[in-house]
Amino acid sequence: MAVMEFLFAPRTDHRGWSTPSEAARLFFLIALVWVAMWAWGNTDGNIVMWLGLTFLVVTPVLSVGWWLISLVSQRFAPKVLTEAVNNVQKKK
Repeated sequence: MAVMEFLFAPRTDHRGWSTPSEAARLFFLIALVWVAMWAWGNTDGNIVMWLGLTFLVVTPVLSVGWWLISLVSQRFAPKVLTEAVNNVQKKK
């Protein structure tokens, strides 16, 4: 369960704002790379079309993926983004 908690627990920054979980950050990178590689083959190396197709496809993929990640993240208590955030909160 520690891995699930590490990946899906929402993060709180030094202002107290919620930031994306580690799973959401990893999903962004994986989805962007996967869609970019897929789009490159479908556009025959045309950079303008590749960029357009990448953004067109990755936008709904990220939206649905982040929504699913948020459903899982609701089960976990928020954690601080870095340990330095604890120091800022103690000074206040």
